[in-house]
Amino acid sequence: MADLFDPMALRGLALPNRVVVSPMCQYSARDGNANEWHVAHLGSLSLGGMGLLCLEATAVTPEGRISPGCLGLWSDENEAAMAKLLKVIRAASPVKLAIQLGHAGRKASSAPPWQGGQLLAETEGGWRPIGPSAVPHKPGEPAPEQLDAAGLRRIRDAFAAAAGRAVRLGFDAIELHAAHGYLLHQFLSPVSNRRGDEYGGSLENRMRFPLEVFRALRAAVPDTMPVGVRLSGTDWLDGEPSWTLEQTVELGLRLKDAGVDWLDISSGGVSPRQKIPVAPGYQVHLAEAVKRQVGVPTMAVGLITEPRQAQDIVAQGRADMVALGRAMLYNPRWVWHAAAELGAQLEAPPQYWRSLPAGLNSIFLNTAFGMR
Repeated sequence: MADLFDPMALRGLALPNRVVVSPMCQYSARDGNANEWHVAHLGSLSLGGMGLLCLEATAVTPEGRISPGCLGLWSDENEAAMAKLLKVIRAASPVKLAIQLGHAGRKASSAPPWQGGQLLAETEGGWRPIGPSAVPHKPGEPAPEQLDAAGLRRIRDAFAAAAGRAVRLGFDAIELHAAHGYLLHQFLSPVSNRRGDEYGGSLENRMRFPLEVFRALRAAVPDTMPVGVRLSGTDWLDGEPSWTLEQTVELGLRLKDAGVDWLDISSGGVSPRQKIPVAPGYQVHLAEAVKRQVGVPTMAVGLITEPRQAQDIVAQGRADMVALGRAMLYNPRWVWHAAAELGAQLEAPPQYWRSLPAGLNSIFLNTAFGMR
């Protein structure tokens, strides 16, 4: 079995360890453009020694943003702003960078969490969301507009176009967001997909559009570039038709045949009726089941906060990588502390080599230096 600090290969990408920074929405872009906040936020994280740093959910169309402040990659202006951000990160850190591409579907046009997170009316700077069916996310909300055939083609092509921009920008990997109740998950779950055409009804039909999007994205990037998918392993809705772990495994097998390089297994998000048993590592069993039954590298997420906890997940073969979100915001040097606790080594900026307490210099590679 592997250890948390063992290297890992994903297609043509070599990761120095199995620690991943999860994509975390910042709701701070302007017209989809990265700005000074993203430079400060990602610049701090990029120095932490993780194996892979994934940028937040980035919309492939303007109406696909979760909030008016979400990042986008649908225009030349978005691409130019992202290029400035990456130039700063690349100048300071060798960290491997991924971008998560997504579309919020019926959960778009929302206020940021610190402003309540509710659906914004057009008079409040919002827009009418779209979705697989005219079914609102919450009771009392206006129904989204149901996508027609032309709309489906437009969004599929937008994912491929954004992937092409990510390649030009020099990202090392791409993650397709099909979880948390956003558009592709909305197609997968019968909670939100009530269509009567070839994109609704049976499991085969509900998987059709997400698989079309994945294949279009995969075809838009070089063969050497790894592409993963984030999935909700379950809707956490017992007693009603919903998305389940068994269906996740079936989709995982289809994605494996289509060339997926990893599956990032989260859960929930499609319904406010969900009942999630939140506890440390509460989603790890989902990643473990997908790893065992699908046979592709998996990423475990969800209240993984302690180094020994993360090490045990990898060492016991429950997942190949662990992804941390809030824990990294609270402690951007989490990976350093984990290396010290687990007796591992990692690369760090030479400007920071003398920051460690006495006796811990051994966690940094090539740290011999002196002063006169």
